[in-house]
Amino acid sequence: MKTTKVGIIGCGMISDAYFKASSKFNILEVVACSDIIPERSAKKNEMYGVPNVTNEELLANKDIEIVINLTPPQVHSKIAMDALNAGKHTHSEKPFGVDAADAAKVMALSKEKNLRVGCAPDTFLGSGQQTARKMLDDGWIGKPLSGVAMVMGRGPEKWPHAPFFYDYGAGPMLDLGPYYITALVNMLGPAVAVTAVTKKGFDTRRIGPEVAPQYQHMVEPYGEYPVNVTTHLTGLIEFANGALITVLTSFDIITNAKTKDYYNFQIHGTEGTMLVPDPNGFGGDVQIFRKGYDNWVTAPKSHCYSENSRSIGAADMAYALRSGRKHRCSGDLANHVLDIMLAFDRSSKAGARVELTTTCERPAPLPMGLMEGELDA
Repeated sequence: MKTTKVGIIGCGMISDAYFKASSKFNILEVVACSDIIPERSAKKNEMYGVPNVTNEELLANKDIEIVINLTPPQVHSKIAMDALNAGKHTHSEKPFGVDAADAAKVMALSKEKNLRVGCAPDTFLGSGQQTARKMLDDGWIGKPLSGVAMVMGRGPEKWPHAPFFYDYGAGPMLDLGPYYITALVNMLGPAVAVTAVTKKGFDTRRIGPEVAPQYQHMVEPYGEYPVNVTTHLTGLIEFANGALITVLTSFDIITNAKTKDYYNFQIHGTEGTMLVPDPNGFGGDVQIFRKGYDNWVTAPKSHCYSENSRSIGAADMAYALRSGRKHRCSGDLANHVLDIMLAFDRSSKAGARVELTTTCERPAPLPMGLMEGELDA
C-alpha cells in the first residue's frame, strides 16, 4: 500500500511515539516536523533524521496528507484549522479542544473542506479495550446497565511540568478523562446527559520536594503556582442505550500506586460484571464474573496491540483514506467526548442535569486476526 506522508507540529514529550510510528505502521512516513521552540524540532531532526521546518513551511508542503497536531491543548483547535485551511487532514493529541465553540468550528471546517479530522486517545484500539468491546458485544454480561470509571491520584507533582496540568485545558478530566470517556463510548455508544458535582481541592499547589531527583534542576522557576481548573469531578453519564455510568476523576486523593487502587473500571450487566483494564494503556486483562461463577475469569485477548502503540489512530486514518471507510479516532467521536467532559463543570455550575449537544457513532471494532502493523483485514 502506498505510504501516507505526514508532518508533525509539536515536538514535545509525546512526539517520540509518533516519530517511531513508521517502524510499526508502514503506511505512515514522517517527512517534516516543526515546533514553536525550534530547538525541539532540531533535536528530533538529530534523533530521527526528519527535516525540521517552520509551521508555515510544513503546511505548505504539498506532499503531506496528514498533519499530526501535538501542540498544547489550548491551541489544538487553532492548529487543526490551520491544517484544514492548508488542505490537510489532521489528527490531534487529546483533548479535541478546550472550548466547545472552537471544537465546533473545527468540525464545521472539516465538513466544508471535505477533509478528515481525528484525535487521540487511540488506546481503545489496543488489545485490552478491543477485547472488552468484543466481550460486551458478544453478550458475556448481558445488557449493560451501569458501571463505574474512576481515576484518582494526588496529581502530577513529581513532574517538572506539573503547572501545565492545573491550567486551563487540563485538570484531571481533560487530561485523564479522554481515555475513560472514549473507552466508554467505544463500548456503549453515545451519551445523552451528565449530572455532576465538581470542585477545586486546593487554590495553589507547590512543586519542589516531591519532584523526582533527576528533575529537581528544572523546578526552580515554579515554586507555588495557581490551580486554575477543578481538580475533583464526579458525576453520572447517561448513555443512549440506557446504561448509567458513575465517573470520578481527581487530583486531590492520596492513593497507593503500588496496589493500583487509583483506578477502577467496571461495567455491570444483566448477566454479570466486567472488569475493564486501564484505558490509559493498550493492554491489560479483561475479567468476567457471571451468575454461577466461583471467581473472576480472565478473557482471552481477542486482538493484538498490547504494547504501546500510540499513533495507531493516525495510521488508521491513513488506511481509511486509502479505502474510503470511516476512521475510528474520528472528529465526531472526539468532539462528543469533549462535550461529555465539559458537561461535568457545566452541570456542577448549574446545579442540574445537562443534556449533551453532540452525538456520534460507535467506532467500528478492529477486525480479528490482524498482525502487528495491520489495521485492515
